Amino acid sequence: MNPMNRINPMSPMRKAILPLALLTALAVTGCTAGGAPGTPASDDKPAKAAATASGGHPFTLDNCGTEVTYPAAPKRVVTLNQTAAEILVHLGVGDRIVGTGYEVEKPPADIAAQYGRIPVLSAPGQEIKHEKLLEAQPDFVYGSFASMFTAEQSGDRGQLHRLGVPTYLTEFDCSFHESVRGADFDLLFEEYRRLGRIMGVPAAGEKLAREQRALVDRAVRTVRKRSEPLKVMWFYSTYEGTPWAAGPGGLPQHMSDILGVRNVFEDAKTKWAEVSWDEVAARNPDVVILADLTRGEPHDTAREKIALLKKDPLTRGLAAVEGDRFITVPGSHMDPSYGSASAVPVLADGLARLG
Repeated sequence: MNPMNRINPMSPMRKAILPLALLTALAVTGCTAGGAPGTPASDDKPAKAAATASGGHPFTLDNCGTEVTYPAAPKRVVTLNQTAAEILVHLGVGDRIVGTGYEVEKPPADIAAQYGRIPVLSAPGQEIKHEKLLEAQPDFVYGSFASMFTAEQSGDRGQLHRLGVPTYLTEFDCSFHESVRGADFDLLFEEYRRLGRIMGVPAAGEKLAREQRALVDRAVRTVRKRSEPLKVMWFYSTYEGTPWAAGPGGLPQHMSDILGVRNVFEDAKTKWAEVSWDEVAARNPDVVILADLTRGEPHDTAREKIALLKKDPLTRGLAAVEGDRFITVPGSHMDPSYGSASAVPVLADGLARLG
């Protein structure tokens, strides 16, 4: 969600120079595709053989309303944020990541060693800057937040495409923080399949989608139906003392729906909303779902959030707070990430315990 990442103005950047590696890749792509990137290959047999060997490249996808051609399986990938990098690691292509954004929480133990070898291209709390990204000479850029694909940050998508660098932006955030119609696990699993195809490992994308679908379905089958749904608040963090909570059009809302609970901020205008403590008290959630973050911002950890709720005069008297009716998940699990599916059994167990 990253609502704490406020975009800082930057001075105009120098005109980017297309790295030699990208020029070489474009030259190879032009030969493979029989012309400019995105045009169909000719009937030339060597060209067809090359496309088959690369896993079906070149091909074009509509991604967030932008037609993007992927000329070949990328070999030098920059991920703009941690969850994007983690997805590629789980697809088995983490060794192709030549740079990523700063770590917002400790990576899971099973991938920590591999993740730790990925160069970090941004300062703590900052996005990767455009020139730093180009220094890594990527042939593919993948990000989970529209705010990162801006001229002030890593470079807007059109700018990168003109430099011959194809991109992928998660369909959960085509417009920063806006609610997304149809935001569900099917959308996330389709992202795995698309990334598998882009990276030339389509079977890995399908396998990951199938495994996580089974994990979600098993958890949902354990949910006990209630005549009156529990009311939950998805508490992400605070900014200058103001709480941020999940609204509609994101995975928290979808998880609420499939688990049979009601998100008390389902009527918010965006999928992540600045709310007020008065609103939290008035909506009186039965359960508070806490994002446990380790990036070092105020009230980021679950422990700090609980202390805040117990101290604030507007919330300390709420039944959920007095009764310690809390469920904790890693903050990244509230965003489209590899861990999102893992949150469902944790939530199902917690709701059964508290219900």
